[in-house]
Amino acid sequence: MTPNPSDSLSFRSYGAEGPVHSHDHAQIVLPVWGTLEIEVGGRGGCLDRSRAIFIAPGIRHTQAAEGANRFLILNCSISSIPEEVVDRLACHSFLNISGAVRSLIQFIDLSTPEDEISFSVVQHSLPLLLNTLFEAKVQRASRLAVLLRRIERSVGEDWPVSRMAQVSGLSASRLHALFQSELQTTPQSWLSKVRLRQAGEVLANSNLPICQLALQLGYSDQTAFTRAMRRMTQMTPATYRRLHRQ
Repeated sequence: MTPNPSDSLSFRSYGAEGPVHSHDHAQIVLPVWGTLEIEVGGRGGCLDRSRAIFIAPGIRHTQAAEGANRFLILNCSISSIPEEVVDRLACHSFLNISGAVRSLIQFIDLSTPEDEISFSVVQHSLPLLLNTLFEAKVQRASRLAVLLRRIERSVGEDWPVSRMAQVSGLSASRLHALFQSELQTTPQSWLSKVRLRQAGEVLANSNLPICQLALQLGYSDQTAFTRAMRRMTQMTPATYRRLHRQ
């Protein structure tokens, strides 16, 4: 994985809840110490020494922390990350921190007595950090990469497991096993998350009628869409649109 010249590393500490925002680059938030509550695209979780998060360009997010904390922020062009990895991270954005990644974070922290990371540390550490974070994911994602990209480009179509298996060239049972091992979910649960992620982006950034959006995303009607949205976010589509526009 080759970094883009505009890719950067920096340290940041967080305080009380910040505003909902987004940016035009990808961001990876890596904990040095402390914890952080974060919500990305309507899905929330906690970051600590064992868990980081990937935030795709344009995805609205907010965060809040209590107590002392320090995080390593990796801002990068989406082109610095393999496409098949981006497909997976879009639906499973929390990252488990391996021992190798933890060692790199500690090295960068110890090499930076002040908050500003030197150019030489960035130059040597950033490509190694990208490769260490995503090398294993590139290898594991290969069997599902084509299917995931195809579904995301036509998410409103009917996607039963039988069709997914046919596109992948796998049996239904093998497909289920791969989804569990690589994405920790089932094919239909993953499909639902993709639809709702796309729904959140449209609701926050357009005036498309909710009934039309429901059909566009493959739901039978607005009621089915509302039920799915409420299960995932505890909000109706109308409430989600109003809050994220604020």
